[in-house]
Amino acid sequence: MRFRHPDGSTVHLAYCTNVHPAETLDGVLAQLRDHCEPVRRRLGRDRLGIGLWLARDAAHALVTDPSALRTLRSELDRRGLEVVTLNGFPYEGFGAEEVKYRVYKPDWADPERLAHTTALARVLAGLLPDDVTEGSVSTLPLAWRTAQDAERAEAAHTALRTLGERLDALQELTGRSIRVGLEPEPGCVVETTGDAIAPLTAIHHDRIGICVDTCHLATSFEDPHTALDALTRAGVPIVKSQLSAALHAEHPHLPEVRDALAAFDEPRFLHQTRTVTTAGLRGTDDLGAALKDDVLPDASPWRAHFHVPLHAAPAAPLTSTLDVLKTALARLVGGPGPLTHHLEVETYTWQALPPELRPRARTQLTDGIAAELTLARDLLTDLGLKELP
Repeated sequence: MRFRHPDGSTVHLAYCTNVHPAETLDGVLAQLRDHCEPVRRRLGRDRLGIGLWLARDAAHALVTDPSALRTLRSELDRRGLEVVTLNGFPYEGFGAEEVKYRVYKPDWADPERLAHTTALARVLAGLLPDDVTEGSVSTLPLAWRTAQDAERAEAAHTALRTLGERLDALQELTGRSIRVGLEPEPGCVVETTGDAIAPLTAIHHDRIGICVDTCHLATSFEDPHTALDALTRAGVPIVKSQLSAALHAEHPHLPEVRDALAAFDEPRFLHQTRTVTTAGLRGTDDLGAALKDDVLPDASPWRAHFHVPLHAAPAAPLTSTLDVLKTALARLVGGPGPLTHHLEVETYTWQALPPELRPRARTQLTDGIAAELTLARDLLTDLGLKELP
């Protein structure tokens, strides 16, 4: 979906396909048929933006076989879909029964991460619509915090500098500018937007920036205005923003709140949990640890890294951080000029929701994704952007 900003530029809105497990090119093509095109039709749109997640095997097939890339581009066009952004964070296995810490490997100290991200950039250059010259890729925020030492940190920074050189060469070759954004996430080396400033200014490349995920922003209790102002002052490019909402518990000391939170403690994804204390931010790596080990103070609200559907906040006594998303979005695109032109709804946890909230049929998932995009569209038009055909 495209929107015209009052300054005349185009803002792109997509939804991320990592909600649909697929490791191969055939799986990606099936996603377009079974999920993406039905969402477009449900919205009554001639064109729908999608943020493709391409696992290692799919990306390798596309970058090594020009005919495979042409096939994917043809299918996108035929089904009324377009791609300006990729989710390059998960490497493989994101549809596995247990993902947890595996999603952080390989990290930026491992050569596989550079090779994969380079492949994604090359693929995206070939997928961009004919009238679009800029694409974006979100990626792992360097590494999980326990996986990095000084030597691996230097290796990661070197890899990102090499990536910047490759992105420059890609622009010279294709005329397409692809930018890559580190996506801060709780528990990682780059946990907050503030943590991103030092490494990104050290790397100092205008094609390497940040991806602001509003669920992660909220989970770390970052104020959107403070965070985005700091990035702007530091000259860090905001490559894209993922529109998502975290799980919020206002009174975590209450038994009924604990019970409600326990329903979201599931075995597939990591749900880092945070609270603010007088000593600063405290947290656990997963929601279950916060609930059973009594290691997390409960005198103040808790937030958990669980992407809840934008249009359907959990029932009381829980809620979501949709207000943080709204505040961030207003700052991102509500000013005289957009801080980013790429927005992506990313709720990948539909099948990890408590059983009574999960979509039980493909059509229900289609309805849910369409409802999220409708909410995002309404927020954008309320900010003065005009939806384009």
